[in-house]
Amino acid sequence: MKSWQLLLLILGLTALTSQGASVQEAMNQPGRLAADLQRDARSRPDAVIPLLQLQPGDRVADIWAGGGYYSELLGTIVGAEGQVLLVNNAAYKQFASKALAQRTEGRELPGVVIHDREAEDLDLGENQLDAALIVMSYHDIYHVDEKNGWRAIDPGDFLGQIYTALKPGGRFLIVDHAAAPGSGKRDAQDLHRIDPEFATADILSHGFILAGSSDALRNPDDDYTVMVFDPSVRGRTDRFILVFTKPE
Repeated sequence: MKSWQLLLLILGLTALTSQGASVQEAMNQPGRLAADLQRDARSRPDAVIPLLQLQPGDRVADIWAGGGYYSELLGTIVGAEGQVLLVNNAAYKQFASKALAQRTEGRELPGVVIHDREAEDLDLGENQLDAALIVMSYHDIYHVDEKNGWRAIDPGDFLGQIYTALKPGGRFLIVDHAAAPGSGKRDAQDLHRIDPEFATADILSHGFILAGSSDALRNPDDDYTVMVFDPSVRGRTDRFILVFTKPE
């Protein structure tokens, strides 16, 4: 590559980082992890992230972000003037420790701030966030695993903190593994699934307004009786996408 071509590439990447980028530009950013590129096809960030309607400079909380797959993409999208809080509690940090180490060691994540907090004190502030999301982890509000450090969570307090932290008009997006219709929160404990109708009613009951949904990750062939980590369905579960807003 000629020196002037390299300079243009560097300047282009700097502009993306500082000014923000589209979802597709973020997905095409050089240097993304190989595991992320493989995950793109099953997670469809091109369909999920636009529902947040982000702008450069926005402040976002990626709650129970695990290894930070979404956090890195969001950091590129909001740019250097924005901020993405990569939020894990101790249990999630332990669960995703290898993936998080691969993402952070020797790599720059512009705009991304590691924000380790427990569920009872997310420390997100008041009217501070333009958006928040929780991907494949909303059901864990209703899951308890003391052996692995996952303590009981007060759903009202947890969702209330997110509501308080969002600016009026701010968006809250969830993606989760669907459970059988009418099952409510029953399967969150053993199957890591939750009924989309229960999730909708639950979040609405805490003051949010339903703004939209997407079928981009739905799979009608999923077996709702199988735990989501079972090899027969892992990465291919029926997943629902819901987006809510805090009233203006």
